[in-house]
Amino acid sequence: MLVSLVTFSSVASAQTSDFAIGAKLENFTLSDTNGKTQTFEALKGRKGTVLVWLSAQCPVVKLYNERISAIAEEFKSKGINFIGINSNATEGIDWVRSNAEANYRFPVLIDKDNVLADKLGATVTPETYFFDGEAELLYHGAIDNDRSGRNIQENYLRNAFTNALEGRAIERTRANAFGCTIKRTGM
Repeated sequence: MLVSLVTFSSVASAQTSDFAIGAKLENFTLSDTNGKTQTFEALKGRKGTVLVWLSAQCPVVKLYNERISAIAEEFKSKGINFIGINSNATEGIDWVRSNAEANYRFPVLIDKDNVLADKLGATVTPETYFFDGEAELLYHGAIDNDRSGRNIQENYLRNAFTNALEGRAIERTRANAFGCTIKRTGM
């Protein structure tokens, strides 16, 4: 019998970074699930880009898959692209690839050795970072307030998109992300 231990977290761990709202993200290069080299510059959207940390095994991500895909599809036509990031050292490439193909219509990149996760301070899945068209961080945190999706009262990420696209200030630039901890190399 296989026993799976999943850790949930709603606070940042020791890997936190001081990558703050207003900071600019430099171009980065990672491989996608097919081994092809991808760059942030080539994948980013005209009006913005979301980096969303994903996991093939996290039950919280599984509850969010449909919501993530729906919001990505809705806002793609408005110039906002999603890029999935998998930083979990415990998830093999075949597993990540099959999960990405089954759930997402946007690229999923492999963050080997957690370089990007460490740079930005990502600690859980799902966790989002929304950058404007100039790669400035506008929002960081949870997608919404309800992991189950049955009682959503605040759509943090969607609200950030709407405000940014309408040229208004984003009222809430951070919301604690919750989910499964990123399984880092050497942990």
